[in-house]
This record gives sequence, C-alpha cells and structure tokens, in this order.
Amino acid sequence: MRTVKDKLYEEAASQIQEINDPEYCYQNEIGTEKDKIRAFELYKEAAEKEDIGAIYNLANCYQNGIGTEKNAIKAFELYNKAAEKGQIDSINNLGYYYRFGIGTEKNEIKAFELYNKAAEKGQIDSIYNLANCYKYGIGTEKDKARAFKLYEKAAEKGQINAINNLGYCYQNGIGTEKDGIIAFDLYKKAAKKGHINAIYNLGYCYQHGIGIGKNDIKAFEFYKEAAEKGQIDSIYNLGYCYQNGIGTEKNEIKAFELYKEYNLAVCYQNRMGSERNEIKAFELYEEAAKKGDIVATNHLRPRKNKILNEKKDTAAIYTTNKYKSDEPRYATEECTVV
Repeated sequence: MRTVKDKLYEEAASQIQEINDPEYCYQNEIGTEKDKIRAFELYKEAAEKEDIGAIYNLANCYQNGIGTEKNAIKAFELYNKAAEKGQIDSINNLGYYYRFGIGTEKNEIKAFELYNKAAEKGQIDSIYNLANCYKYGIGTEKDKARAFKLYEKAAEKGQINAINNLGYCYQNGIGTEKDGIIAFDLYKKAAKKGHINAIYNLGYCYQHGIGIGKNDIKAFEFYKEAAEKGQIDSIYNLGYCYQNGIGTEKNEIKAFELYKEYNLAVCYQNRMGSERNEIKAFELYEEAAKKGDIVATNHLRPRKNKILNEKKDTAAIYTTNKYKSDEPRYATEECTVV
C-alpha cells in the first residue's frame, strides 16, 4: 500500500525529472522556476517524514540550487543524515564534501573512509573516487597499483571517468605496464560516451602518435570538438595548432584569441578575482558568445546564474595568466559527485 510519503516522493520526482538536464532546459526554455520550487517543497515534506530518498534529493536541491538557494551546509547535513541511514549515494557525496571542505571542514581521511565504505557496497562512483585517493595520496598512502585496479573495476562497470583515467594509467604506466594501444582504445570508448577529456586525449594521441599513427588533422579535429564542448585544455591546444599550423592553416589571430580565452577560463576556474571582476569575466564570455563563439557559449551557459548570484569574499586582482605555447597540455579527471 502506497503511503503519503510515497506519494509525495513520486510527485516530487515527476516534477524534477524534466528539469534535471540544464543544457536541454536552457535550449528549450522548460523547467520553470515554479516547477523547481514545487519539487523542492515536495522533497522537503517527504524528507520530514524520514523518506531516505527524499532526504538525498533534498540535499541535491541545496547542492545545486534547485527550487531554493544553494546552501552547502544544509546539503552536507542532509547527505550526512541520509548516509547514516545507509543511502549509498549520500555516503559517496559526503566523502566528496569532506574531500573538498564543502559545508564542513576539509578532512581527507574521513573522505577516504567514506569512499571506501560506499565502494565496498558497490557504489560505482565511490570506486572511482577511491582510485583517485590511492593515486594522489588523499587520506591514505599513495598506491598506484591499487589505484589502477580500482579504475579498472569502475571502468568495467561503465564509470566513464574511470574509463578515461584507466587510459591515462596505460598511457603513462601508472600501476601497470605502458600500453599506448590500450590507452587509445579506452579514450575512444569514453569519447564515444561523450567524455570531453577523453575527446581531448584522443586529439593528444593523434598529435603524438600514441597507440595510433600520427595524424595532425584528426588531432586538430578532436581538439576543436572538445574545445567547443568547453574542455579548457583543448582551447589551449587548439590555439597551439593554429599558431603552429598543426592539422590546419596557421592563423595567429585565432591562436591569440584562443590563448586569451584559455587564460580567462583558468582565471574563472581558479576563482581568481573579486566579485566585480568575475562578473567582468562573465561579460567577456557573453560578448564572445554574442559574436558566435561556440566555446564561449558553452562556458557561459552553466556559469550564468553562478557568476551573477554568488557572493565572493576575495579581493584578488583579476588578471590573465601568461603561458608559453611551446608544449600542448594534458588533462585527466577528478572526483565524482552524484
């Protein structure tokens, strides 16, 4: 028999289902604020009745600002509550919050313990996050062999970041023997699933002949595809291609514009600048987007509300970092929250 809290949860889920894809909503102008607020209210009501799924989803609302203001402290508290009740995704997310000090004090040992707990229960993202802990020595001693095995385990279960990172391990001999062919195949597999770092890594493989014959045209094409999806390092490498005529005709004007965009993206990503100057960064993206710059458009959309609504308490001077263009850049992935 369906209870009142079951009905509340189902109604909230139906409200939220159509608004969970920000890109789709942005393009099609669906998922009104009214829908989001209603979903938040229903999750809150069901959570008050101790529905474990609703507690998790309410935390997610606070985390992402769905139907309410973002509130990292409340999100942390709710993930903690759901985790104590055994909600497996909440255990993973709680680890993420401890890992980065979101809504609580940073505690990498606690993060490691939580990832390990969720991983033992089969939570795929936690298996991947645990691999990162072993790779980088987060809350535990570095163990590259253990990291490799965990990436492999998560990749076998379809965890897309793990597939990309497993490729990185094979490419660089991390916890295993180097094998460029396997690395290339893994990047290709992740790229087919839309993983933008894997798309970028394919470009890198084609440029340097890793696991495949060198092909500057394909390298350029993959860098361009990843850059258009907002992959920051691809913006830099695309500029490098234009500057040096790799897979395309030399075009120093385009190279300059891409280097400038890369540095702007780095400044934003690293939160360099005061509130006023982060708004300036947004304005620069907006100006470029209006001129048809696809890369700028992809950076603009997910950041629009964040830049305009978040309050910053830093007073650093907004600046553009200068990088030499003698080497292309390489990327890997970081932690996953669900």
